Amino acid sequence: MTEHVEWSEPAAAAPSAPAAVTPADAADAARLVAFGLQPKLQPARDQEYADLLRRYREDPAFARLADAVATGLGLIVLEVSPRAGMAVTAAEDSVFAVRMGDYARRTSADGSDRFLHGLAHLAVAALAFPRPEDLADDGYIGRVTVNGVDAFVRQACRKLEERADEQGENTDPATDAPGLEAAWRIWVRRSATGATKDARRLAGSTTGIIGKAVAFLTDSGFLQRTGDDNGGTYRTTARYQLQVRDMAGSAAMAELLELGVVPVTDGTATLLPAEDTDHLELVADAGLPFHSA
Repeated sequence: MTEHVEWSEPAAAAPSAPAAVTPADAADAARLVAFGLQPKLQPARDQEYADLLRRYREDPAFARLADAVATGLGLIVLEVSPRAGMAVTAAEDSVFAVRMGDYARRTSADGSDRFLHGLAHLAVAALAFPRPEDLADDGYIGRVTVNGVDAFVRQACRKLEERADEQGENTDPATDAPGLEAAWRIWVRRSATGATKDARRLAGSTTGIIGKAVAFLTDSGFLQRTGDDNGGTYRTTARYQLQVRDMAGSAAMAELLELGVVPVTDGTATLLPAEDTDHLELVADAGLPFHSA
């Protein structure tokens, strides 16, 4: 008698449960975010940082955990890569956010000075990445000088004065009025250097204001000082490029780009005008990489 054996499909294996997050995983994720908050630290010079970056790229669960830690601290992850490390920027409500008003008050409580400090940061960003393709190119390195930024802003001021004359609006506005139209008179009335008896720049001069801006950006890992010519020469970092990309859509940047001013550094790049910017205004606390108060 022949026996018939019934065959059945093997039961599908039950999906494996995701590995539980351990305290060690959470500590590693927080450690990576902590590295990201040290903008001058380069992954190539710190093995632990490089290892955590590699884990972030290769382990999606760990990447989600690190992103969650950053979000909980009010940080926005711009990029995680060997070139930039864990590049983060502070959301407006983050304890790590830097306010333009707080920054400028360290130098002066005057409202127009706060405006000028914001304008200096805006000009550094626009001059460092004068064309959209420069901002989009990961390999692009922008270069600025203190004197070059001042000359750039003064050139923009001349354009604004010409525009005001053409529109019959060349009246002296209040110093705290919004918009670049109010800014050009404040900037051009300031001495460019106003050096003291020992040849130091006055903090309230326009190059003194720019010098403070680039020093802050250098301390924050956004610029690297490369020399002393022209009031100080600087090159951009990957972190600064990411920061400017994140802020490039701001009304303040759009209004400055709309002027179409040619940068004075080497004459090879032009600022391309943005579209539909006539209705935009530059608020008094606008600036990179700051939040309005």
